Amino acid sequence: MKLTRKDKYLLITSESEELTAFISNITKAHNEFKEENVIFDISQFENLSEEDFLGFLEISSIHREGNKSFVIINNSLSIDELPEELVVVPSLQEAEDIIQMDDIQRDLGF
Repeated sequence: MKLTRKDKYLLITSESEELTAFISNITKAHNEFKEENVIFDISQFENLSEEDFLGFLEISSIHREGNKSFVIINNSLSIDELPEELVVVPSLQEAEDIIQMDDIQRDLGF
């Protein structure tokens, strides 16, 4: 797992782990980044199923309850095929845009 700190978020990428191992590792390490907006870049994993994404569901919900953004980068499925509790976008630029919009909403009290 590789961590890259940016201005408004923490970018977390999987280096060589399987997806299930990566999800397990981020769940274990959640306390290290629970106060930050996070982007998980799993774009190297292709042909993922809805079930693969469901591994992120619990940690995503916990993270968002802390009023921080949790965004996943991958383009295996369309947004319509995923639970609305997960924010999955196809590119880093779109992930950054989501975090910026979330920050604006939080600043406005939404």
